Amino acid sequence: MSESVFNIFINTLLANNFVLAMFLGLCPFLGVSGKLDTAFPMGLATTFVMLVASLCAYGLNLLLGHFHLEFLRLISYIVIIASAVQLVEMVLKKYSPGLFRALGIFLPLITTNCAVLGVALFQTSREYDFIQSVAFAFGGGAGFTLALVLMASVRERLQLSNVPSVAQGTALSLMLAGILSLSFMGFAGLGG
Repeated sequence: MSESVFNIFINTLLANNFVLAMFLGLCPFLGVSGKLDTAFPMGLATTFVMLVASLCAYGLNLLLGHFHLEFLRLISYIVIIASAVQLVEMVLKKYSPGLFRALGIFLPLITTNCAVLGVALFQTSREYDFIQSVAFAFGGGAGFTLALVLMASVRERLQLSNVPSVAQGTALSLMLAGILSLSFMGFAGLGG
């Protein structure tokens, strides 16, 4: 039985959020979520790469299946993702050099973001059709962006608070990530 596009989107956005439920893509989640000014653009860039990877993975999966070359899926997906990240890097470097510098090393690390590769692999294993694949990728990207923005908002707010020295820095970031993850577990009933 085929899942509805809306259910796939909501499920990927909330109940099975790549960052807060599946714990994929934690490196940029913890690294870029210090400021809202960098978190939102990073989420948009990752969403774009997820959409490109999903669309290309769908077509590539059909092509590889036709020629019985399924063993080339993984390496092909990685090449697609790396190419999409290069495109994003070139556009940001040309049109927004400040943002390019602010994102720093985390921008090229989208290539190794397991959430992006997860989109391609999960949609293939679940045998989604074209529209379902787009909904899955967009939901995954929107969920990634939501997680980054929520974390950045809380971290910016805590910069104005008096936090005990024991809990500052990485410890506080990990505690916040855990609390956000627990709050998203409330959406688990939506997943079916």
